[in-house]
Amino acid sequence: MAFRIYTKTGDRGETALFGGRRVSKSHLRVDAYGTIDELNSFVGWLRDSVEQSHVREVLMHIQQRLFTLGAHLASDPEKHPPLPDLTPGDIELLEQEIDAMDHQLPPLKNFILPGGHPVVSVCHVCRTVCRRAERLAVALHEHDAVEEMVLQYLNRLSDYFFVLSRKLAGDLGADEVIWQARH
Repeated sequence: MAFRIYTKTGDRGETALFGGRRVSKSHLRVDAYGTIDELNSFVGWLRDSVEQSHVREVLMHIQQRLFTLGAHLASDPEKHPPLPDLTPGDIELLEQEIDAMDHQLPPLKNFILPGGHPVVSVCHVCRTVCRRAERLAVALHEHDAVEEMVLQYLNRLSDYFFVLSRKLAGDLGADEVIWQARH
């Protein structure tokens, strides 16, 4: 018998967490890991759009970690299923990448608008979807346990995408457009 992608078990608006508990597809936990999945798709688009092999490698690492985060968020915290690990080294990698790029950039003195080049724009989409995923994970944490490292990783990851957007803009010769506030 061939494997089918559809199971029909979610036809009434419920899904199963790792561990077996069924919850509504509108559950905050499902929204959080679904947003991680959305982010991972955008990161894949970004990875496919950049030329630099080092950046592509880091983005692949990030995609692997996002699957790990999704597994953690998709798990029933009462069941404690075995999960792939997320380590302090994963956060340190992001910090090292941020620092290395930041040293090459002019100091930021103004807010900048997303855009300037399609690759830079995709990077900003990754940043904003990451921030939404972080907000959802924090909201979930207010009601149910979320590992602190998941929250830390998402916080650092959005910073990474911001700095990467600036670095890519410079590499691509795209101007950073400064926000002009009207008074």
